[in-house]
Amino acid sequence: MPRTDRDSWDLASSVGATATMVAAARAAASRRPDPVIDDPFAEPLVRAVGLNLFTRVASGEIDFADVDDDAGFPRMVDTFAARARIYDDYFAEAGRAGVRQVVILASGLDARPYRLSWPAQTTLYEIDQPEVIEFKTTTLAGLGAVPGAQHRPVGIDLRADWPAALRSAGFDARQPTAWLAEGVLIGFLPPDAEVRLLDSVIELSATGSTFAADYGTVRGQTEKEREQARIITDSWREHGLELDIPDLTYPGEHTDVAAYLGGHGWDADRSGLADLFAAAGLAPLDAEARAGTPASIGFVRATRR
Repeated sequence: MPRTDRDSWDLASSVGATATMVAAARAAASRRPDPVIDDPFAEPLVRAVGLNLFTRVASGEIDFADVDDDAGFPRMVDTFAARARIYDDYFAEAGRAGVRQVVILASGLDARPYRLSWPAQTTLYEIDQPEVIEFKTTTLAGLGAVPGAQHRPVGIDLRADWPAALRSAGFDARQPTAWLAEGVLIGFLPPDAEVRLLDSVIELSATGSTFAADYGTVRGQTEKEREQARIITDSWREHGLELDIPDLTYPGEHTDVAAYLGGHGWDADRSGLADLFAAAGLAPLDAEARAGTPASIGFVRATRR
């Protein structure tokens, strides 16, 4: 079913299932002999969601390469491991620079409040759908996990008035903030909501605040990308997962996040997936992989002047 402005989801349906997919990739990456990321909470969270395909990937029973390589998304585990690593490093750098206020937008199943080392006096807000926040915090509490920072989860849809909810949770717009929007500005919000999100971040950011995100770099979706999405959908269905990939994103033009922030008083640096692989110490992508679906995604790190 196509996305609507008022749709909702949990971690086993619609766009919420993509958070479970990414967590399964992190779990698989953590199992490797020389992992670029260590996420001990990924596998138990994926198991708790209960989607069989992603549980089998997280446990090492099957590999994403057995499912998705024919769809033009090679090295999926490496892709999400590299992305997670670059954002983990981003927060470490922010901490060393003295930033003590963190906001993670659309946090999904990532357990950064629990798995990263945070400087003393850090307050960390993570925002996602109420069902997602409730599931993750309850599951992690059951595992005995304890946040390494003052943790303030905020359950609200990013299409709603999340800035008001963030302020109500104690957010202080006078302090520099390290923001992260991982995996949300690639079509999972309506185009107008993307702009509203960026405007809200700009309004809430003191000088010295930073922002990191991945975002769609193509205008709309090409026929090749639509075909790849259909192939992934069919492949996942063969493995027992009913999830219509083409219907997960909103139609329309993506926002050029780097350009938008650059035009509003931020110094913004762009990078591509190949840069993330290099930074994570992974083998380079070959030409075919660079031309695949991940090639349409760009990455930005920006600082408020």
